[in-house]
Amino acid sequence: MISKAFTYKAVAWLSAAFIMISGETSMASSLRLEDPSVFAGQWQATLTAREDAPQAQTLQDKPSNTCVIELEANQTLGKGADCLGAWLEQTPIGWFPEPDGLSVTGKEGSRIQFFSRQRDGLYLTTLKSGLVITLERSAQ
Repeated sequence: MISKAFTYKAVAWLSAAFIMISGETSMASSLRLEDPSVFAGQWQATLTAREDAPQAQTLQDKPSNTCVIELEANQTLGKGADCLGAWLEQTPIGWFPEPDGLSVTGKEGSRIQFFSRQRDGLYLTTLKSGLVITLERSAQ
């Protein structure tokens, strides 16, 4: 009787350990790191208030609310970096992909802002002020 109880307990622990290990593996494989070349090109950044729809802001004639940003293949920011820097209060120099988004870096190469992936070609970040920056791939 005691040996059966030990066996059931051992099976329960082994099953729980297997579920935890397999869960971590499937979680890690669902987030893949994209090649930087996937992100290279033109992106449109739109600055909105939390309650504003980005599409409505884009249609308004407010050049200070939108800018075109060039993500270079060498992971630096080209044109539009100054525009984005005005919103971030620090000039972005580079960028790098992450499994769940895109990070923009400053002079020293450290991350100054993280954009979370919403879907392919659409990334979002919320500034300390509560304003939202939407980064969307421009039509190629």
